[in-house]
Amino acid sequence: MAALGTKGTIKPYPNFNAADDVQKLRNAMKGAGTDEDAVIDVIANRTLSQRQEIKTAYKTTVGKDLDDDLKSELTGNFEKVILGLITSSTLYDVEELKKAMKGAGTDEGCLIEILASRSAEEIKNINITYKIKYGKSLEDDICSDTSFMFQRVLVSLAAGGRDQSSTVNEDLAKQDANDLYEAGEKKWGTDEVKFLTILCSRNRNHLLKVFEEYKKIAKKDLEASIKSEMSGHLEDSLLAIVKCIKSRPAYFAERLYKSMKGLGTDDKTLIRVMVSRCEIDMLEIRCEFKKMYGKSLHSFIKGDCSGDYRKVLLKLCGGED
Repeated sequence: MAALGTKGTIKPYPNFNAADDVQKLRNAMKGAGTDEDAVIDVIANRTLSQRQEIKTAYKTTVGKDLDDDLKSELTGNFEKVILGLITSSTLYDVEELKKAMKGAGTDEGCLIEILASRSAEEIKNINITYKIKYGKSLEDDICSDTSFMFQRVLVSLAAGGRDQSSTVNEDLAKQDANDLYEAGEKKWGTDEVKFLTILCSRNRNHLLKVFEEYKKIAKKDLEASIKSEMSGHLEDSLLAIVKCIKSRPAYFAERLYKSMKGLGTDDKTLIRVMVSRCEIDMLEIRCEFKKMYGKSLHSFIKGDCSGDYRKVLLKLCGGED
């Protein structure tokens, strides 16, 4: 994964002073009404590690949690973005996964997005934190909330056991491509387990080679085959894995585009992607977005959101290109 900060839009704030920032936030929340611009100015201009320092300094000097004070001052989607930004990245993923499975109905898109796009190390940390926070394993919750082959793909991804090497075994890549072809296009009915085994366990470089070989055999992309062979959430999850292997920024660009196109906005997805990627690869996501849709991410957000919510998202988006 890219080193934090190199491809993100949020950079370390120069001459950072946590005590000064605490004062600015206190002033922004004092008296009647809240100075939202001042809140954006501090929270959306500091890196995650700087925000964690602000939280500690706030608790030390005020004797209260910054989260609680912000919750009582802010509302709606703007509040969700700000609270997301002051949450550590692992805990943020954990809370999003839990929310996706809580209550009636499941947000399958969220489960797929997080589990298909995070590194093995990130998945490991998510599992540990999830268990500590909720007293149940992530796998148990996935199993009680999903079913059939889709459940098995999520459980496999949540195990975080993908090969971490970068070696490509040419013969095995050809064999894998052939196995995928035999398991899907070539037979009546589909052997989904074969797809799961190859797509969830092989390393990225190896899979890129498999995709190349597959195209030679099947005369079409693996994505096209998955679309014609699978359906529903299983199709969505396998497509997400293939897309993340090919290009994570392009995958997130598509997630953002779909969250804003057409009538109504899928604010949950929009917020989650903007908050979780702003320090990692937002510059690349912006670039892919422009390439794929001919319009800038900035212009999309501008046309789709309003008020302080729009202001803070545009800040995370960075420039207009």
